[in-house]
Amino acid sequence: MSDLEEITRHINDRMSSLWRMLDLSTIVPQLPQSNIKKLIEEVRAIEGLHHEFEKCVDRQNEQLKCLKEFERSFQHDFESLQHLKDNVPKHLPKRENEPAPNQNMPAETQPSQQGNPSKKSHVKQMEFVTMLEFENIPQYMKGRVTYEQLNAAVRSINEAVSGKYKIMRLPAKSLNNNTRKLYQRFRDEETKDTKGRFFVVKDDILEFTQMKMDKRFQGILSMLRHCQRLRDMRGGSITRYIIL
Repeated sequence: MSDLEEITRHINDRMSSLWRMLDLSTIVPQLPQSNIKKLIEEVRAIEGLHHEFEKCVDRQNEQLKCLKEFERSFQHDFESLQHLKDNVPKHLPKRENEPAPNQNMPAETQPSQQGNPSKKSHVKQMEFVTMLEFENIPQYMKGRVTYEQLNAAVRSINEAVSGKYKIMRLPAKSLNNNTRKLYQRFRDEETKDTKGRFFVVKDDILEFTQMKMDKRFQGILSMLRHCQRLRDMRGGSITRYIIL
């Protein structure tokens, strides 16, 4: 039995005893009226106390009910957060917000969007494909390629882009025989149409990544074109993959 139930029983027993004494007082004529009056007042006081006690118990029950509801809500939120924590995608898409040109700034003083990629401080990276974009790719184009595999290819292509333009920014005197050959090849592959653009070719991907240039990779390229992550630019016998 709980403490509250024990107190309630005690008050009820006390009230019953007082009422019995009050009933007996009517049988005993010699009992002074002052004692009877005092007995009645005590009974009423205990009744009032009992009534307040019951209201207090009701309020506590309501608070307990609210706390239980809060506990269930908290538990649900906790489980949802735990699920999110355990299922964070390996690839979180990031979109860079480029500042819009200032309309009040003269055109010749505005920062150029084009230029020489090898001289810029920032190397453009291909954005990861979102799940919604992946789901909208036609099934015949996806084949058996998964969302994770597609974004793994994005990461590899970005590694090739970073590796290429890192070499292009090296001082000429720091180049060794291998990097000097790569540097010269990078320059030879540039055209007037690639000016101000970041791109890689098949040899760059083979040089800086472990990707295989097989039929599966060709399918991945088609998917990336569909998602507008890159486009082809052909010239001579070379296909250049322009990063969008």
